[in-house]
Amino acid sequence: MGMNVGSEGTTEDEGMVDINTTPLIDVMLVLLIMLIITIPLQTHSVALDLPQGNPPPSTEVPKVVTVAIDFDNSISWNGEPVTDEGSLQAHFTAAAAEPDQPEMHIHPNRLADYKTVAHVLADAQRLGITKLGIVGQDQFMEGQ
Repeated sequence: MGMNVGSEGTTEDEGMVDINTTPLIDVMLVLLIMLIITIPLQTHSVALDLPQGNPPPSTEVPKVVTVAIDFDNSISWNGEPVTDEGSLQAHFTAAAAEPDQPEMHIHPNRLADYKTVAHVLADAQRLGITKLGIVGQDQFMEGQ
């Protein structure tokens, strides 16, 4: 980049040894600008159907069905004892067939077997219950 002008150790027969990088930088800048221009813009978009505004609050109170599993693994449907597996499945099937499905609140006792609770949950899911939740878990908190 420099020029040797009148240095002590040079003679007129010596050529310049330094490479002139200015044209190289100019060419690289032009190539960079061309590359930036030719890159396609991101025109991909995802169509989302977002709700417009706030929906009105529901005035209808949802129907709630309580399925309780007692300490001795006995099951009750809204306070009425369920005697066998078939009647429990019949209750789940009838609830799933309703046009507005009721909410299923499962109340397991802390001494109930995990196997029984898991079996009731699996039956409910398999038979088409979609509004399902385990309620009353405050009994499992520490210090109680």
